[in-house]
Order: sequence, then C-alpha cells, then structure tokens
Amino acid sequence: MRCPFCLYLDSKVLDSRQTEEGASIRRRRECMSCHKRFTTYERLDEMPFLVVKKDGRREPFSRTKILNGMLRASEKRPISAETIEDVVSEIEREIRSGLEREVSSEVIGELVMDKLRELDDVAYVRFASVYRQFKDIDRFIEELQQLRKEGNGGKA
Repeated sequence: MRCPFCLYLDSKVLDSRQTEEGASIRRRRECMSCHKRFTTYERLDEMPFLVVKKDGRREPFSRTKILNGMLRASEKRPISAETIEDVVSEIEREIRSGLEREVSSEVIGELVMDKLRELDDVAYVRFASVYRQFKDIDRFIEELQQLRKEGNGGKA
C-alpha cells in the first residue's frame, strides 16, 4: 500500500478489524519510510451499478463523490471523518440493497441530505444549497425556516 504522505510503497499493518456491517475491513497502517500512520479500507469488488443523472446521462456509482460532497459540506463542523465514512457506508449499503442496477442522482442526493440533517444542521444547509441549486436568498431562507420548524418539533 502506497503511503499517502511520502508515496513510499511499503507499509505495515498495525491493526485490522471489520467495520460494523462487515462489508469492509479497516486497516491501520504505518509507513516503513516516514513512519506516519494512515487508515485504509478493503472492500469486496461488487457488481457495478449506474447513477442516472438529471440530464439522463449514466455514469458508474462513485462512493468517493458522496464522501467528497459530505466532507465539503461538513468542513469546520464538529463531525469526525470516521462518522462521515460510516454515513457514506450506510448510504452505499442502502443503495446497493435495492434490486435495481441503476439509481437516480436525486435518490442519492436525498439520502445524503437526510443523513446530514440528522448529523448537523449547518452541513445539511451547505449541501442542500448546492444540491438544490438555490437561486436566491428567499429559497435559502425558506429552507432554514423549514429546518427550524422541524427542529422545534414542528413548532414555529
């Protein structure tokens, strides 16, 4: 495994354990050159499925795209990278558990927003503002008011 810090090709495994759902193995590694530690995940290479974009294009599902979007939305928020990784795994598991080999980008976006809403309101609003392409401040305020209403047990 190549070190992400110095790009040296050799590392040793310090710890291995299955993730909660058992779908992947988390390995804690140490570079044999710079001695920095990093985490890798080993997953079964499953049958690929496609994401149907809003314009009808199809592209292979990318877990990395979901992870990057969630990381950007939660930047400087009190959400650990491990929590985000777990949520992405949960989203991927939900998508793969369906019988369809194609899933719409809207379904994925809504799943991400639901999970972010549970984790952190600010991260949710950041993601929603990009995903829903808020055109003006009024649409942004509407989303904030809806979030406040839901957060207060449905009270305004």
